[in-house]
Amino acid sequence: MRVILAEDSTLLREGLVRLLVEEGHEVLAALPDAVTLFKEVEEQRPDVVVVDIRMPPTHTDEGLRAAVEIRERRPEVGVLVLSQHVERNYAAQLLASNAERVGYLLKDRVAQVEEFLDALERIRAGGAVIDPEVVRQLVVRTTHGDPLARLTPRERTVLEALAQGLTNTAIANELHISLSSVEKNLNAVFDKLELSHTTGHSRRILAVLRYLET
Repeated sequence: MRVILAEDSTLLREGLVRLLVEEGHEVLAALPDAVTLFKEVEEQRPDVVVVDIRMPPTHTDEGLRAAVEIRERRPEVGVLVLSQHVERNYAAQLLASNAERVGYLLKDRVAQVEEFLDALERIRAGGAVIDPEVVRQLVVRTTHGDPLARLTPRERTVLEALAQGLTNTAIANELHISLSSVEKNLNAVFDKLELSHTTGHSRRILAVLRYLET
């Protein structure tokens, strides 16, 4: 795939370039900040952009704002945002508009090469990828009135898996349960989260996006 990187850490940036090239992908640009990121996207039309949330000059949300702009103006381009820590508000801004060609991963996940490369492929294919740790922090919440509190332990586990962008078959393999069991638990999750009348792939990720927005 054709990739543009925006990461201010020289070590991580160069490491990603080497990894992607070795895997047969084309790195169109590797930027130390987000200042010219959208311009590069406009000129080179990558398949996926990988961008850090916090970048120079203020190290606050420059990368996030660039990612949101790309999603709004070039929705055909996949966007994978990297973050040092779980930042739910930032994740909500990135994911709220739609759940296609987008990902939010912690930087630690990059060290797990196969997972990182798989995330890029799923995003390019039109899917959504949310870091398991982000999902984990959401599904353990038990605040009063939270619909997640009504889920059974198995339904919570299935919710966590589907939010990572896994297919039903992949969930069954991951959890060592039957495909029919996955489908039964997913239907229960959608019912309890009042998503049973929502159609399409978006329903699978809305179950988690709803809580990123709260």
